[in-house]
Amino acid sequence: MTQPFIEAFFDEPTNTISYLVGDPATRTAAVIDPVLDFDMASGVADTRSAERIVAFARAQDWRIAMVLETHAHADHLSAAPFIKAQTGAWIGIGAHIRDVQKIFRPVFAMDNLKTDGSDFDRLFEDGERFAIGALQVEVLHVPGHTPADVAYRIGDAAFVGDTLFMPDYGTARADFPGGDARTLYRSIRRLLALPDATRLFLCHDYKAPGRDEYRWETMVGEQRRTSVHVHDGVSEDAFVALREQRDAGLSVPKLLLPSIQVNIRAGHFEPAEANGVTYLRIPVKWRDG
Repeated sequence: MTQPFIEAFFDEPTNTISYLVGDPATRTAAVIDPVLDFDMASGVADTRSAERIVAFARAQDWRIAMVLETHAHADHLSAAPFIKAQTGAWIGIGAHIRDVQKIFRPVFAMDNLKTDGSDFDRLFEDGERFAIGALQVEVLHVPGHTPADVAYRIGDAAFVGDTLFMPDYGTARADFPGGDARTLYRSIRRLLALPDATRLFLCHDYKAPGRDEYRWETMVGEQRRTSVHVHDGVSEDAFVALREQRDAGLSVPKLLLPSIQVNIRAGHFEPAEANGVTYLRIPVKWRDG
């Protein structure tokens, strides 16, 4: 079985890892979870992180044919439209993005938001297969963090988004609208039913206490033996209790408001106004109603 070429790109401001995944036989590649740089304080966006991926691909003679999102991220904006514009790639995500669009359309009063997923070029169903060159990709629907999370299994590797973190750090939060800790546990157990030697590539790392370096590659067997949240023997009820207790103390991601409203539209912003500036919405609610 041909194994994919994998190059990781770490974005420290958002602790996000994007990947270039390629088929060595055809030099065809996909970009998974690309980051758009965005400074919330100034409202300035730029594409330097995505440019680095595109430049690397060109220098190494990889043809980027697609951008694959594991879910609509709440902690960084997607650079998928930039990569599409630079390379002609199509943009794909799990078909349950439609559920996420329906959840957040009223939150942001986005009356013009289509909730049929058509802002994306491809919507993947659970178990669907497609190809990166000669490499076969299997889509696994792994909801719980959000209703739309998917993992992409390619050869002996699986790109699992936010569902799992490194074994010494644990698992994704499940308290966003549409998230559910019990569903997350079942999705994780599905991933951990893959062969022990399956490599798992993560979307984030935050350096667990006592660890000096960032890491984003683990294995199914390592997770099953040592995950601080979900190693073998942890019951569903125990996991749910732990996850819900942890989630109750977590702060809102700094880039949640811009990220969600952009990412549920495949990384697209609203059209610019006459002054050339694009605007995002910030819902304001009074504490006393």
